[in-house]
Amino acid sequence: MASRDTDRPNIVFILTDDQGYWALGCAGNPEVKTPNLDRIAAMGLRFDSFFCASPVCSPARASILTGRIPSQHGVHDWLRQGNLACSRTPGLGWGDTREIEYLKGMTGYTEVLAENGYTCGISGKWHLGDSINPQKGFTYWHLFPYGGGDYNRGYFIRDGKIEPDTRYLTDVITEGGLIFLDQQAGTDDPFYLGVHYTAPHSPWHKGEHPEDLVDLYADCAFETCPEVPGGHPWQINSAPRGRGERRHELLSGYYAAITGLDRGVGQILDRLEAMGVLENTLICFTSDNGMNMGHHGIWGKGNGTFPQNMYDTSVKVPMLIARRGHVPHAVETEHLLSHYDIFPTLLDYVGLDNPVADTLPGRSFAPLLRGETPTAPDDAFVVVYDEYGPVRMIRSETWKYVHRYPYGPCELYDLVADPDEEQNLVEDPEQQDRAAEMAGRLATWFATYADPEIDGTREPVTGKGQVDRAGVWGEGRRAFDDDWWYIDEDGTRRDDKAWFFGRIVERE
Repeated sequence: MASRDTDRPNIVFILTDDQGYWALGCAGNPEVKTPNLDRIAAMGLRFDSFFCASPVCSPARASILTGRIPSQHGVHDWLRQGNLACSRTPGLGWGDTREIEYLKGMTGYTEVLAENGYTCGISGKWHLGDSINPQKGFTYWHLFPYGGGDYNRGYFIRDGKIEPDTRYLTDVITEGGLIFLDQQAGTDDPFYLGVHYTAPHSPWHKGEHPEDLVDLYADCAFETCPEVPGGHPWQINSAPRGRGERRHELLSGYYAAITGLDRGVGQILDRLEAMGVLENTLICFTSDNGMNMGHHGIWGKGNGTFPQNMYDTSVKVPMLIARRGHVPHAVETEHLLSHYDIFPTLLDYVGLDNPVADTLPGRSFAPLLRGETPTAPDDAFVVVYDEYGPVRMIRSETWKYVHRYPYGPCELYDLVADPDEEQNLVEDPEQQDRAAEMAGRLATWFATYADPEIDGTREPVTGKGQVDRAGVWGEGRRAFDDDWWYIDEDGTRRDDKAWFFGRIVERE
């Protein structure tokens, strides 16, 4: 009944979409209801300072899987093309000319697991291209074929075929994970299960989420989601946002989506317990990137603004890891860690060699999972790095420097005196040496790991999505230039080129 060999534990990796590090009960949020995620935290470690490799979904997910930063794997923005050919979805009205395997030839840690006897399955969001064909060692492939979409009008890929499924999307993803677990009941082989929710990504408006979940927040004041007068001057025009009743509706949907996926997590935990393998299963929970729901006046993540931002609320993610009786329980750690550390950590934890260790920037923090202190060369666990196209970040425990190629603006924040990142000190005469030193470290690190052929600083990354890198790169740029529409505060879509130009003038 799955692996009971303590040296070959099973792994369940739960990944959410756009969940802020602050959106967990166990992280101190008194409004959001996450009893099952809190249950994982009580069984194991909660990481206070965990960061994504890029604050948008596809690059972040590619970095988790391959251990490479975006300027090594070449996925720099959410993927607008290559997920599912429109010829497979007649009548749907949207799709791509063909599927593209964006990570072809790049080792994923799931491939290493599969080569060493693990049965690998995934249920939910992929968004790394070619959704129809199983990749990276997965033999169970229960996939939502797109990056996002409605919660009640979904499609799923099962046995190589795309099928409509109009049930609540979060529940369908959970169900796929439970089916995989049931399939492992008759084997002693270890398994890896990825449960990749689309929640709590938008849409959040009324009717998208079950009423019983939304009703939990009927009287919520949402004091954990700040209202900033005037919003952020760089806020993109297409993000759902609003004030008054509209704000309450959107935040109720966001929190309901989190509670909905939490309910699914509880079912996964209960099934592992019923199978008798909870103690021999490493459970990891994180989100692909952070999220602003009014924080800094932004609705969205790294591409919630243009130019893209690197606020902690965009780049910092929740991370919980537990294995009852093995991983230290109910412990919080403040080590600076990143998604690019996951690949080496999981292989280290299950005792497998990392075949591409010399090419990856990440370091294993498996010692923490064993109750030990991790050691690593250079500045690993001392600083973390992030990128989104031409925007790059270096962050220590006390300082953050953001560099925008080629023209700026750049940013420097004292995170002790200014944890909300409100006072940019990059032009402060007293901080010029610090800014120069951090800029130098940033440049050196990326020069060490970035592939010049696919370096994000040389690509037209706007936050509007990436097209086939073997095709027309400028498509994303044109999508941004031609996008004059916006959503006003009552949720109405409007087309107003003059208004959009006015916002650009105000921003500059």
